[in-house]
Amino acid sequence: MMIIQATTDHILHAAKLFDLYRQFYDQPKNPALAESYIRQRIVNDESAIFLAFEGGEAVGFVQLYPSFCSVDAIKIQILYDLYVKEAFRGNGIARSLMNKARAYSKASGAKRIDLLTGVENKAGQALYEKLDYYRSLDDFIGYTLNL
Repeated sequence: MMIIQATTDHILHAAKLFDLYRQFYDQPKNPALAESYIRQRIVNDESAIFLAFEGGEAVGFVQLYPSFCSVDAIKIQILYDLYVKEAFRGNGIARSLMNKARAYSKASGAKRIDLLTGVENKAGQALYEKLDYYRSLDDFIGYTLNL
């Protein structure tokens, strides 16, 4: 397995995985939307995307967005997306992608990685806890405003 940071040369690989990721979260298949979204993130340097390749095939990805925590007055990374193709799960690919995200975040000067996951995503929760992530939202309630 090889993990690389996605560049403009990898947009189509990342977009295919991103479309599968969105479908995992009950969004309709939309390759054009996925490609446009990933292209914008990479071209505008708005996120860091790491791709896992197995035998020349892109089989998983993780995406991070830079941000800040005002309360702690630190730079952080938001880990928003993690996905591994179903046929490749259970082989340590997600763990490797998470470790790459950790190394990248530390090297970028971030002091913390934050992520949210679905209540039903038990496999993800187990992985995050094995990697020393802890539940941090016991004292907060999430809200969203659609614009």
